[in-house]
Amino acid sequence: MYKVSFGTDGWRGVIARDFTFANVKAVIQAISSYAKKRGDGPLVIGYDTRFFSDRYAMITAEVIRGNGIPAILSDRPVSTPVLSYSVKHFSASGGVMITASHNPYYFNGIKYKAEYGGSAYPAITSEIEALIGKEIPRSSMDKPVMENLLPFYKEHILSLVDVKRIKDSGISVVFDPMYGTAGGLLEELLSGGSCRVRTIHKQKDPCFGGLHPEPLGENLDELRDEVLKRKASIGLATDGDADRLGVIDSSGRFVEPHKIFGLLLLHLIRNRGWKGDIVKTISTTLLIDRIADKLRLKVHETPVGFKHICELMLKGDILIGGEESGGIGIKNHIPERDGILAGLLLLEMMSVEKKTLLELLSSMADEFGEFHYRRLDYGLLPDEGRAIVRMLKDFPPDTVAGRRILDTKSYDGLKFILEGNGWILFRPSGTEPVLRLYVEAPSIMEVDQIIDFGKEVIIGKGRYRG
Repeated sequence: MYKVSFGTDGWRGVIARDFTFANVKAVIQAISSYAKKRGDGPLVIGYDTRFFSDRYAMITAEVIRGNGIPAILSDRPVSTPVLSYSVKHFSASGGVMITASHNPYYFNGIKYKAEYGGSAYPAITSEIEALIGKEIPRSSMDKPVMENLLPFYKEHILSLVDVKRIKDSGISVVFDPMYGTAGGLLEELLSGGSCRVRTIHKQKDPCFGGLHPEPLGENLDELRDEVLKRKASIGLATDGDADRLGVIDSSGRFVEPHKIFGLLLLHLIRNRGWKGDIVKTISTTLLIDRIADKLRLKVHETPVGFKHICELMLKGDILIGGEESGGIGIKNHIPERDGILAGLLLLEMMSVEKKTLLELLSSMADEFGEFHYRRLDYGLLPDEGRAIVRMLKDFPPDTVAGRRILDTKSYDGLKFILEGNGWILFRPSGTEPVLRLYVEAPSIMEVDQIIDFGKEVIIGKGRYRG
C-alpha cells in the first residue's frame, strides 16, 4: 500500500496514483478505528467539487457504517467550514472532509475533523496514521443518513456578523468562489439590501476552469478584471473548499492576507470590543506583533498548519488566529479557518467605519508602519527541499543580502530574522511537492534584495514555479 501521511492539513495525493479507492478505504478504516475509541457518536462526511469526490464520500460512508458507526453524509458539495460546524451541531465523534483544498485539480484528499469541530492536531493524526493498514476495511451497503448541512451553518454565521449593516451599506462586491464549494453562498447571505454581490465562477467544475484554486494574486485575474469593469468596492475569493480568503481592492490590486489579518484583528478589538490572545504561524507578518505591542495583546507563534492554531484555541482564550495563506479563525466560532466568515467580517468593518478598503489599509499603515511581502514556490520533491534547509542549518550564511542575522528559528523550515525589520523563511510545503520561500521587509526594494539571496540558494536545486 502507498504510504499515507497527514501533512499540515490532512492527507492529499494525486488522483488514481496515490489517492485511490483502496487507499481511501484503508485511511477511513483507521479513522473509524480511532473514532470508536472516542465515543459512540456519528461521523459527519462532507465533500468538495473535485473529480469523484462524491464517490469517495460514499465509499467513506460505507466503511464507517461497516464499522458500526452512524454516518451522516452531506447531500451536496460543501465547504470545509460547513463540515466542521456540522460536527459540533450533531455532537459527532468527528468528521471526514473529502477535499484537497487549494491543491491543483488532479489532487484529492482527506481532512479529519475532531469532535470539537476543528483540524485534528498532530497527536490525533499520528494515532490515525499508526492504525492505517492494521485492519482490513469493513464495508456496509446500508444507506447513510443524507443531510443538507448548509442551513445549520448559515444560521450560525448570521449570528456572528451584523449582516443587516452590510446589506444596508451600499458596498459593491464581486465574489469568486473559484469554481469551488462556496458557490453562490455570499450572494445568498447578503441579498435584499443596497449591498450588491456579483458572483463569478459559481458553477461547479472539477478542473476549476483550468485555474489553481488558491486565492493568490496570480490566480485572480478574472476577479480583478470584474472588479475594475464594475467599479466594485472590493473583490473577495475563496479557495476550493472555502476555508481561505483572497482580496482584491477597488484599484484591482491584490491585498496580502497578512494585511487582512491585521484589519480583522483591529476590527474585533476596536469595533467589537472583543478580547483574547493572538496566534500566528511562523510565515506570518511582523505587523501582527506591532499591533499586539500597541494594544498590549499576547502573540503565540506556531508552525504552519491551522491544526497548531486550533490546538491553542482549544486550550486558551484566543481572539483570532491566522496564516499567511489567507486562513483566519476567530473566537465564538469553531476552531477552524473560514473564508466566508473572514470576508463577511471585512465587509462589516467597512460598513461600521464607513471607509473603503483602501482607506482602512492606509490608516493601518499610518499607525503601524508599512511592510512588503512575497512568497515564491519552487517545484521540488520533499527530500530535495529538506536537503536545502539542512544545508542552510549546517552551513548558515554570515549575512543575508548584507543584513546581519539577529535570530534563527528552525522549528518549521529555517527562518532568519534580519536587522532592519526583515526576515526570510525556507520551508518545504506540507501539502505539495514544493519548497516555499517567504520574505518580508519594509520596502519592495529590500524584499527584492532578500529574495535574490534566496534564489541564489535554491536555483539549480529545483524547478522554479512562481
